[in-house]
Amino acid sequence: MRDLMGIMKQAQAMQDKMASLQNELDQVEVSGSSGGGAVRVTMTAKGAMKGVALDPDLLKPDEREILEDLIVAAVNDARTKAETTMQERMAEITKDLPIPPGLKLF
Repeated sequence: MRDLMGIMKQAQAMQDKMASLQNELDQVEVSGSSGGGAVRVTMTAKGAMKGVALDPDLLKPDEREILEDLIVAAVNDARTKAETTMQERMAEITKDLPIPPGLKLF
């Protein structure tokens, strides 16, 4: 019975840490870029886009399609970094718990 109580306490502590982490991830910003830095996107670790910065040389009407593709690539780069940040933070919280490998908690 002691093991069950210990696991329950660990689960409650993890739940508290996860709630704190969710609040923290709203504040953590990651940046993604494409086109050698010509397009930069900033977003929170939870995926909310905060800003886009464009190199002025990209603002040519006949290159609209290229710019659109670069923006998509920068957003995807930032999203990948956000997911990595979330996974790293989650690993810190769950490192002491007996969670099966590969189990995703978010």
